[in-house]
Amino acid sequence: MNRPVVIGGGVAGLTAAVKLAQRGLRPLLLEADPEWVGGRLKDGPPVEFESNGRRWSFPSEHGVHGLWSPYVNLKALLAELDIAPNYVPAQDETWILGDGSWVRKAKIGRTIRKSKIPAPLHYLQLFLKPSMWRMMNIHDWASLPRVAGGLFAAMSIDPLAEQNALKGLSLADMTAGWSPNMRAMFAGLARNALAAEAEEIPAAGWIAFLRFYTLMRRDAWGFDYLPTGGGTAVCEPLAQKVIELGGEIMMGASVEQLIRGVDGGWQVTMRRAGQIETVAAAQVVMALDAPSAQTLLLNSLDTAETAAALYFPQGIPTAIIRIWFDGKPQRVSEAGMISGDFIIDNFFWLEQLQEVYRPWGEAGGSVIETHIYGPPELLDQSDAMLLTQVARDVHRAFPELRGRRQHIILQRNEATHTLFSVGDAGENLTVKTPWPDLYACGDWVYHENPALYLERAVTTSLAAVNALLTDQNLEPHEIFQHPQPELWAQYMSHWWQGVRVRLLRRARRKKVF
Repeated sequence: MNRPVVIGGGVAGLTAAVKLAQRGLRPLLLEADPEWVGGRLKDGPPVEFESNGRRWSFPSEHGVHGLWSPYVNLKALLAELDIAPNYVPAQDETWILGDGSWVRKAKIGRTIRKSKIPAPLHYLQLFLKPSMWRMMNIHDWASLPRVAGGLFAAMSIDPLAEQNALKGLSLADMTAGWSPNMRAMFAGLARNALAAEAEEIPAAGWIAFLRFYTLMRRDAWGFDYLPTGGGTAVCEPLAQKVIELGGEIMMGASVEQLIRGVDGGWQVTMRRAGQIETVAAAQVVMALDAPSAQTLLLNSLDTAETAAALYFPQGIPTAIIRIWFDGKPQRVSEAGMISGDFIIDNFFWLEQLQEVYRPWGEAGGSVIETHIYGPPELLDQSDAMLLTQVARDVHRAFPELRGRRQHIILQRNEATHTLFSVGDAGENLTVKTPWPDLYACGDWVYHENPALYLERAVTTSLAAVNALLTDQNLEPHEIFQHPQPELWAQYMSHWWQGVRVRLLRRARRKKVF
């Protein structure tokens, strides 16, 4: 009897394989990478160098990750399998704003999640902080009513629940008329989630981000860091569980085509070690990033025609830079976002977050990780040019570290980071696809749950597996509901949704007459 095949060994694929194996289905997981499972949560080869007569070695990873408080299904999965790491609770996040020679800083993270003002008005707590006053000018204060209007507009629509793509609208459109500093603050938030310029970020994706991570609950902004790289902390233990439960993982298997079986199921064609191989699958769970899924479905004759009419989010390339210093930063949080005229978008002080970097910190040093999310013409520059600009930016933000650099590396990540959005009804690929015995999961796959990124990957994986199990008359797994909005936010959301509906009805009546 053919077994189910899971395509993709990221968080979604590993979750699917574990959950199928728990029901005794012994899945085969195919991962294109020849060495590392995990997708965007994978480890990489070590970074080694000498400093002050000592040889140092540090692991590499796709980038620092945190698990946000609404990640209920991911955390439950790790706890159920007894592989939950020792999370490192976030303390605070600093916003750094650059404007020529003027660099300003304000700690904002703890203020948002510990605000005494209920959501969605909890941001007002920021404006009681003197450090925030120094970030603002008269134009920013005058812009606050427009900012409030934009946030209320975000409460009036739920793009995921409504399957409303808001086509033609971007974050830039939603923040038009805001002061430059207010745009910079919210653009910084958006870039750290959606990894693109304001003009490129779909309004639907921006609203979905706001609603899930911060707008509807104060505590939604709380999160924990992983104590090691994402591969070591999450994905490698998940892979081991797949094997322990009777599943199999095949590395270096790049799937190129799906062929519908004459008697049902699928023939999965893959390239492995330069050779073409085919495996039979009773069912297929596709757990690929959006660009790879689109390519696979369009290259498969049995799926191409229908897939051509579906919406696939864009994949975004990113760059990760780590710099080792023999000194420490002053008066700053362990992490934060950077906006304005900097090219870097965030920072993380790794010696404060991950065990492997603590010896470097104990020796008097520090290690910064910072990310670049574009624009494309910036990422197209040579490594040398990028590193020069990053070093300049870090010295602007942390002048006390000028001349203290010991080592620097640049890591370029492929265009697989999801620029999240949603298509209109009928355009989205759902967990139960239009094709028999083919299911989909991932942080871009449509499902009515409000989650994004790692939590969406796990939640859609559970939903896809449950659809498969239900089709086979097997017991589905539990999916936990995500936290509901705070009462005041829920009330205001319903009220603004009512306002929007009334305005739309009025506009339709005007068109009729």
